[in-house]
Amino acid sequence: MAAAAAAAANGAGGGGGVPRPTNPMVTPLLTDLYQFTMAYAYWKAGKHLDRAVFDLYFRKNPFGGEFTIFGGLEECIRFIANFKLTDTEITFLRSAMPTCEDGFFEYLSSIDCSDVEVYAIPEGSVVFPKVPLMIIEGPVAVIQLLETPFLSLVNYASLVTTNAARHRLVAGKSKNLLEFGLRRAQGPDGGISASRYCYMGGFDATSNVAAGRLFGIPIRGTHSHAFVSSFMGLDDIIDRTLASSDGSNKCEDFVSLVQNWLARIKDAGSLRGTFRETNLSELAAFTSYALAFPNSFLALVDTYDVMRSGVPNFCAVALALNDMGYKAAGIRLDSGDLAYLSVETRKFFRAIEEEFGFIGFGKMNITASNDLNEETIDALNKQGHEVDAFGIGTYLVTCYAQAALGCVFKLVEINKQPRIKLSEDVTKVSIPCKKRCYRLFGKEGYPLVDIMTGEDEPAPKVGERLLCRHPFNESKRAYVVPQHVEELLKCYWPGTTSEPREELPSINEIRSRCMGYLDRMRPDHMRRLNPTPYKVSVSAKLYDFIHFLWLNEAPVGELQ
Repeated sequence: MAAAAAAAANGAGGGGGVPRPTNPMVTPLLTDLYQFTMAYAYWKAGKHLDRAVFDLYFRKNPFGGEFTIFGGLEECIRFIANFKLTDTEITFLRSAMPTCEDGFFEYLSSIDCSDVEVYAIPEGSVVFPKVPLMIIEGPVAVIQLLETPFLSLVNYASLVTTNAARHRLVAGKSKNLLEFGLRRAQGPDGGISASRYCYMGGFDATSNVAAGRLFGIPIRGTHSHAFVSSFMGLDDIIDRTLASSDGSNKCEDFVSLVQNWLARIKDAGSLRGTFRETNLSELAAFTSYALAFPNSFLALVDTYDVMRSGVPNFCAVALALNDMGYKAAGIRLDSGDLAYLSVETRKFFRAIEEEFGFIGFGKMNITASNDLNEETIDALNKQGHEVDAFGIGTYLVTCYAQAALGCVFKLVEINKQPRIKLSEDVTKVSIPCKKRCYRLFGKEGYPLVDIMTGEDEPAPKVGERLLCRHPFNESKRAYVVPQHVEELLKCYWPGTTSEPREELPSINEIRSRCMGYLDRMRPDHMRRLNPTPYKVSVSAKLYDFIHFLWLNEAPVGELQ
């Protein structure tokens, strides 16, 4: 459904029937100018067809944690499947690069990604620094033109998916998480992307209607404070009739039914004295909304006073709806002491259940919003609360705690010759050559370590002891006897090879993979405070080769 909607919205696909990128701005021109200037220099030197291998990876987990969730792969595959410069784009490039020869632009107009290979870790997987999320192989000039778009499509997607997963972990499995960030996101594309990748990362629904249409994400929403304050009183309600849920009868004056219930609540023994006169304009707003949506009535109760007005007014409307065969959905708290108010609201709901024999009213849903983030949810957990669902926006979609993931795109091999990028900062030294990557699992079923090997090295075997080495620290090494071995990289775009191509999964399949992987990880790797670093290693053979190449490429200094 989601894929079909996206395809319909964006037009038919190109190579292999893959739909175009979701965002129509994702074209070959969505790149940095230096990618085109390098492509020209490659072409001018006759190197543009050299076979290159690049790794796309990141160097450090975000948000002070020790894990990341990979997102954005599908959009990368959509991009290369439909990669083709149009005549209009070529004309623009001619004007932007007036000193380049005509033959270069003829070359650009001829290229596509049919000779490009992409190997990637499945989207939604838990991933770690240095391990390639994607390995891209093909003609060097073409691959350079993919660098910036790929980084743009992966960086934010992985960051916000990770942020969503962290919120899921702190909230727990039993709570509903609602993404409310569209109005605070970095523009329309940021809002659409956030809704998609937050759902992948474990959120249950979004307020974003466009994302619901494009991706099949459940959409949720009720009303704002403006709706409540727009009513002056019960006289604002013109049509007061409400048919019962089964259609067998009709209440001609639902407003009076609500008023009767409010009076009964006020006089109830267990609730006497908890409130006096509620705000009748708020009652009018709630009643009007219930008449419009009797099957899904959820009220925002903090416009005036939560416990003295909002909650009693909600209960009156909910009990009136119950008389007509409907069940109210719950309330939303958007300000104040959320822990205290949710606890007091729950007590009120339970009193209603006991007083009037309304089975299940005490479990009525309580949703909380108001600039929530990981820290506030964690604090609510420690204080004790009765919130069933969290609506989270600004801090989630803007990734307020960290601006960017910092993915990089590094050349590791050209014409079968391994290449290395050196730096005085050892974290920026690249790991050369085309690699294979594996996840090794221990006897308790948890992943122990990720290991990278040379392309031609034999795969690790279950039950066979293997030396795993830190890529750059000589003293960090350990033997591992894996109980299960999982190869991480799959072929998602085979180019001219005979490799079978992995199908792109649905968003729900990616979400399930993400939730499953979070459950499979050792808890100390996933905790918020002082998480244990997950080990990333290389084989002994690759370790030796890295340091051989390092010494071979680094200039030797001279002291005088």
